[in-house]
Amino acid sequence: MDVEDGKLFYEWMGEGQPLVLIHAGIADHRMWDEQFEVFARRYRVVRYDLRGFGQSTTETGSVNYRQDLLDLMKHLGIERAILLGCSMGGSFAIDFALEHPQMVDALVLSGPGLSGFEHTSGDDPKAQIEKQAFERLEKLWQQRATDEMIELELQMWVDGPGQPSERVWPEVRERVRAMEETAYAQNADIKSVRLQPPAAGRLDEIKAPTLVIVGDLDVTDVLATADNLAEHIRSAKKVIMHGTAHLPNMERPDEFTRIVLEFLSNQPLREAI
Repeated sequence: MDVEDGKLFYEWMGEGQPLVLIHAGIADHRMWDEQFEVFARRYRVVRYDLRGFGQSTTETGSVNYRQDLLDLMKHLGIERAILLGCSMGGSFAIDFALEHPQMVDALVLSGPGLSGFEHTSGDDPKAQIEKQAFERLEKLWQQRATDEMIELELQMWVDGPGQPSERVWPEVRERVRAMEETAYAQNADIKSVRLQPPAAGRLDEIKAPTLVIVGDLDVTDVLATADNLAEHIRSAKKVIMHGTAHLPNMERPDEFTRIVLEFLSNQPLREAI
């Protein structure tokens, strides 16, 4: 699909209420492989690659991901949808819900980011591990040491801060590694057009039913973000997936899928459009 200054890869399956899957910044549409067909038994499921990731491309260094999502939904004739976003994708879902509230029936946010939210980490050992790792990532980025960056990001986001690599199935690590390699090959200098004012101070505007899923082994900032969302979005429900880090849908796909479907089945969602 052509968009301004680029192309979007997408695929859809199923019939019924539209459900759009938005991937994390360390992944692409493939992170939803275990959910795509299962969700499609009940919903019209759309998954796509954000520009600069997977098979989507951009010809500019500045991308408005909210506009891309709007263009995609219009292209597919979708007037309203459930948005399920992970990490950065969760942040974009929140921003979209604030910019286009009439187009969002429900939000499912997995390990989400939150535009405008700043969390001050403490001095506990986990926070120190994270601080040192992110400082190291910044240096590696300046050096364009891609292989080392990806391995450190796997340690932080897939294993979890301070967790052993053998905690996670090797296949999960290697799938994320492959998705990161694809992204780093093309999106080195992309900047996202920010929502103004950002979402952190506007959460009371969100009226859509909201589910926040977070792994207890995720990084401190994400755990704080999940708490903030659960506190300030009136309709929000938070579920902790114990023993998982930043990608619980890949670590324990059956449990993740069950949690999402149970939540959605209890919501008074609109008929398919």
